[in-house]
Amino acid sequence: MTTSLKRYENLPVPTIGPEEVLVRVKACALNHLDIWIRQGNPAYPIPLPHVSGSDVAGIVEQVGAQVDSVMVGQRVFVSPGISCWKCDQCLAGRDNLCRSYGLVGAKTHGGYAEYLKVPFRNVLPIPGNLSFEQAAAFPLVSVTASHMLFALAGLQHGETALIMGAGSGVGSMAVQMAKLAGARVMTTVGSDDKIPKAVTLGADVVFNHTKENVAERVKLLTEGRGVDVVIEHIGPEVWDTCLDSLARGGRLITCGATTGGEVKLNLRYVFARQLTIKGSYMGTRAELVKAAELMGQGRLIPVIDRTYPLQEARAAQELMVSRKFFGKILLTV
Repeated sequence: MTTSLKRYENLPVPTIGPEEVLVRVKACALNHLDIWIRQGNPAYPIPLPHVSGSDVAGIVEQVGAQVDSVMVGQRVFVSPGISCWKCDQCLAGRDNLCRSYGLVGAKTHGGYAEYLKVPFRNVLPIPGNLSFEQAAAFPLVSVTASHMLFALAGLQHGETALIMGAGSGVGSMAVQMAKLAGARVMTTVGSDDKIPKAVTLGADVVFNHTKENVAERVKLLTEGRGVDVVIEHIGPEVWDTCLDSLARGGRLITCGATTGGEVKLNLRYVFARQLTIKGSYMGTRAELVKAAELMGQGRLIPVIDRTYPLQEARAAQELMVSRKFFGKILLTV
């Protein structure tokens, strides 16, 4: 069985090619990408029926004739980014800049299913003693958070970072990574019950954005200076707050637009304060491998709100849209 965008129905078991593997799905995490695809985002023109789901963990069921690095029965998680591994960008280790780059669950059928086929390079051993649910909860958000914080923002030990939305997948991972790197971490949540959860992840300061003016509080707690780095994935709803919270020379990195795609920007403010604004999309395979190592060592923790059986994917997506969760929402098969 598998879920289409709106229905739970039968599709054939995928037939693999010589350089592909078939994974029997055990767990699949939701991402906002799934919602955008369901709603018909023009950035993802997708023929129907389509199977969503970019974050997958399971057991290798079959391997293609030309695959010798993956074994049947192996416990694996899926690297969500699909690259050609032949172009200049891929060969230079910048595979997320590959011209043919796409995501499992967007460019291909995804993990809201019993079986998933992917290129053999996209399966990696589950690190340490992680469960299937934990292994499905971290890939997309960890590679995204790592790329934003370090490759793009260049976060340094002792700097201050503001992470928007600690309860989101990217937010919950970015809080942990920034703290692990020795930064002072500030973050936001939308309800008081999420505050202790954010503190547990390592946040030094947590703002309830429904009750506090975040930018004003940031300035107060930094003696008027502001923060060095802002990690943002929400869009117009928080854009002005993010810019107002930055110190001179601060860096804002954005990877999402869950509240819309258009913002206003005062260029005089940007150049006068010497701000840097960068867009981020996923990250490199090397960054994912490093995050997996940290997961296996227990230095990073997958944050899971709750799980649903595959046939309740609709309810799982409804919870994601409601924002009444903290961490990742998973489907289990």
